[in-house]
Amino acid sequence: MELREVIGRRRSIRFVRPYKMVEPEKIQMMLEASRLASHWGNVQSLRAVAVFRDTAPKEVLDSIEGFIVGWQIRIAPVILVWYLDPNAVDVQGDRLRELLDAGALGFGPKKERVEALEKTLLPIFAAIGESLKEPGLNEVDCGQGIAQATLMAYDMGLGTCCLGTPHGEKIKKGLGIPEHCRVLLLQTVGYPAEHWEAGGQRPRLPFEELYQMNHFSTPFERKAEVVEELKRDKMITRPAPLPDREDELAFLQQALGIEPPGLL
Repeated sequence: MELREVIGRRRSIRFVRPYKMVEPEKIQMMLEASRLASHWGNVQSLRAVAVFRDTAPKEVLDSIEGFIVGWQIRIAPVILVWYLDPNAVDVQGDRLRELLDAGALGFGPKKERVEALEKTLLPIFAAIGESLKEPGLNEVDCGQGIAQATLMAYDMGLGTCCLGTPHGEKIKKGLGIPEHCRVLLLQTVGYPAEHWEAGGQRPRLPFEELYQMNHFSTPFERKAEVVEELKRDKMITRPAPLPDREDELAFLQQALGIEPPGLL
């Protein structure tokens, strides 16, 4: 499947088949894709605990249930708990030295690059090390890793949905995640029970409201021929709601035993 089509189909799938387990190898593929994502300073602060519903202890499952959309957690065969370890910054010097040895850092002769790293760059990072652990750039780059895992999932025919949570402390305690870490989000993973379009393309703000060219006052022009090309490649799909979406939701609610007022 072409990347554009994968992106176009990469839509939150809330309804998955609870009876069909996801192979650990496919979860590994998602995590492999995440591990290769770019991260500032090569520190790789993104981590995850993969919770498999058929093998996880009850106390682990209990620690991640009970949310507003808890039915999604209850039916998902796998829940990825994505978290951030800010202490990854502590070994940034070693990670940058690895980049230098790999030829991915700087220009000029290696001797000069080593000197610039050791005498200039590393002291700067050491001076601001604690501030680099605060929320900000780490979360941005962790998002890239989660996005790559999500694209991999869709390429393998899986459906996923990212869920925020206010219960990070409870989750860390239940899963044994170190206290200093920050839970980012939960991602349900399973084989889709709903159509891949999931009711159609969700509403989005106008392109020109979101992006500018050269100056804030100049909207980035959205060319119709580009939009048509993306439609042909199935990156932009039919707008929601699709004609049979209400019937599909009613069927899924009954089939999966989701009691009202479950948020669909």
